[in-house]
Amino acid sequence: MSDSKPADQFFDAAIALLQRARDEEAESIEAAGTLLADTVATGGRLFAFGAGHSSLAAQDIVYRAGGLALMNLLAVPGVVGVDVMPATLGSALERVDGLASAVLDSSPLRDGDALVIISLSGRNALPVEMAMKARALGARVIGVTSVAYASETTSRHVSGTYLKDHCDIVLDSKIAIGDAELTLDTIPAPFAPASTVVTTALLQAVMATAAASLADRGIEPPLLRSGNVDGGHDWNGKVFEKYGDRIFYRQ
Repeated sequence: MSDSKPADQFFDAAIALLQRARDEEAESIEAAGTLLADTVATGGRLFAFGAGHSSLAAQDIVYRAGGLALMNLLAVPGVVGVDVMPATLGSALERVDGLASAVLDSSPLRDGDALVIISLSGRNALPVEMAMKARALGARVIGVTSVAYASETTSRHVSGTYLKDHCDIVLDSKIAIGDAELTLDTIPAPFAPASTVVTTALLQAVMATAAASLADRGIEPPLLRSGNVDGGHDWNGKVFEKYGDRIFYRQ
């Protein structure tokens, strides 16, 4: 690390990663946004899933002011956040074979829907199996992952494959193995993860693309407004009424 402050170092690292994502993933972002727009236009539903801290990026695009109202969180009990006790249980559940299939079998996901799966490593059984099962059901899958993990780690799925191997579109977050951007001689472990910053930015870029793609087709994007601005609740109520059959977080 240079003589600059750790905070400055982190911002520099995060900005560099965001720039790489912007430049190198432009085609994939466009394709993913178009896929979501296609799904909305043809009557499909949108879902997002992430386990552990990867769930933060999924939650950021669900029931979000300025976001598409049709994006639903696909929740897997015990793995969506660090509120499960003990927190290590969530990590253990990501490696359980069969869990994703059980969840999808009881979920609303169906043929013609789109599912965003977020997994930094993409190596655990849960995201791999979820992508495989979702595609078998006829859903389209967008994976958000760090492709580097596939070349430097071992898959934990029985197939030996990774999330990236079972997606219609892959967004590479460019995050290095271990998800820590800084090192310091006086600190024995690397620190300052940036995966949430980059993954969230990638997905918001996809959502922006989807909204613009719908508008280009003459379809008003089903966007939510902030409930903290005048008229926001009334606006959202009309969106919920119009698209209630494709919104599951209100049931």
